[in-house]
Amino acid sequence: MSRIAYVNGRYVPRAAACVHVEDRGYQFADGVYEVCEVRDGRLVDERRHMDRLVRSLGELRIPLPMPLRALSVVLHEVVRRNRIGYGLAYLQVTRGVARRDHAFPPAGTRPSLVVTATGLDAAKADAMAAEGVAVITFPDNRWDRVDIKAIALLPNVLAKQAAREHGAREAWYVDRDGHVTEGASSNAWIVTRDGKVITRPAEFGILRGITRAVVLEAIRAQGLALEERPFTVAEALAAREAFLTSATQLVMPVVRIDGHPIGDGTPGPLATALRRGFHGYAAFT
Repeated sequence: MSRIAYVNGRYVPRAAACVHVEDRGYQFADGVYEVCEVRDGRLVDERRHMDRLVRSLGELRIPLPMPLRALSVVLHEVVRRNRIGYGLAYLQVTRGVARRDHAFPPAGTRPSLVVTATGLDAAKADAMAAEGVAVITFPDNRWDRVDIKAIALLPNVLAKQAAREHGAREAWYVDRDGHVTEGASSNAWIVTRDGKVITRPAEFGILRGITRAVVLEAIRAQGLALEERPFTVAEALAAREAFLTSATQLVMPVVRIDGHPIGDGTPGPLATALRRGFHGYAAFT
């Protein structure tokens, strides 16, 4: 079956999908994106993703390419046309096509919109979670506005590559004060020896992860001890459990950091339970 993408008003075979050479996303990384989980053919937490999209676009002063209701129709149609049961829907909005100039293009320049959908192997993801993953630490060398879900991800690419070269799944950024900020494509969490769940507050220093928000709801609903504060690498190494969250990985137990085992070196019970119960707190459309 030919995979289908939506590009600026047209559903086209993915192999033939293309954007203009002077699209500002291509030349300046001048755009934003969202990645939404698809489960049983439905979008997970679509409203939260759209709220974050609107915020990111507003911070960069890029107009919505179409009304949110119409964008929702496009997302669902791309999922349907690609027959995705379990996987991801990806959308990207850039400032559009214009003569190459660093300053904003003329008013009225139409934003570019691309939507794709990809199927994933749920059994493979669950098997990975059953074993847990390794992370490395990496100096946080990104710009200050990482709260905007921008497509300018070169520092994340380099951190991810460093992780892969060390046999790890993810890299956790560490700031100049020695605190973990977040992962290259995830939010970072630990569980202390006395059972407190710790994660950095969603300020300008991290992305407001949608999966993170759902997990926070689950933690509060279950009456678990929670602290939103920075934590150090030393705290992470001494933790009872660690895990990461993202739309692509949900709740993923972390069993090693920089080669050191966390807890007993196996997925912890709290992370495992949060992963198992995650979709009970998520919204489906």
